[in-house]
Amino acid sequence: MSNHTPSKTSFLYGTRAAMESILAGQDVDKVLVLKKLNNPLIQELLQTARDHRIPVQRVPAQKLQRYTRKNHQGVVCLLSAITYSSLDHIIAHCFETGVSPLIVVLDRITDVRNFGAVARSADCAGAHAIVVPGKGSAQITEDAIKTSAGALNFIPVCRAPNLETCLKELQQQGLQIVSCTEKAKQLVYQCDLTPPTAIVMGSEEDGIGYNLLQASDHQVKVPMQGNIGSLNVSVATALILYECVRQRITDL
Repeated sequence: MSNHTPSKTSFLYGTRAAMESILAGQDVDKVLVLKKLNNPLIQELLQTARDHRIPVQRVPAQKLQRYTRKNHQGVVCLLSAITYSSLDHIIAHCFETGVSPLIVVLDRITDVRNFGAVARSADCAGAHAIVVPGKGSAQITEDAIKTSAGALNFIPVCRAPNLETCLKELQQQGLQIVSCTEKAKQLVYQCDLTPPTAIVMGSEEDGIGYNLLQASDHQVKVPMQGNIGSLNVSVATALILYECVRQRITDL
């Protein structure tokens, strides 16, 4: 993770301010809380965050000071630059309107610019939503929106507390889970992507988590013929999404 001062990041600080923001229904990416700080007010904040499914990260003082050196009381609340959407509502709307859902699930994509580039490709390819985990993903900042060329103003982003549970729920709703991994034997071009589909893309560091791979219906890969063994995740996502487009447009 970069150690530079966060730019264009909307945040507020202080325990009461963080609680009031959560209770007011603001879109909070996560709450940063000083390690080992456990007074009654902090405990109340932690419970409020749990009740509203807001991720909490315990951090050292140095990380809080990168946001502000004012009296933050050991708490910095990071606000999202977008409004999160309901995945269930999006899936239901697709089926109600006779559209085959296409969902992009991102497992721990932490680079803001990669996330923005994925969002741009997803919107251009007609994906219906992007799903991110509650913890371990890039914060959606103005930089992410800029990198997405504004796509994050249009494509819905949904937050799932647990991606494995989310994938199982998508399967129950009739979607196939297709994970992209360089370890797969099947090429993406050999997989039928016309049914309702969720495409899973993994982190820049170690790919898709084992449990998510096990929960997948298909594991596919993009063929590689050069000397470098993997593609940037945003490029790989674009290639797979446009294979979906190719298969779904009947007049090509």
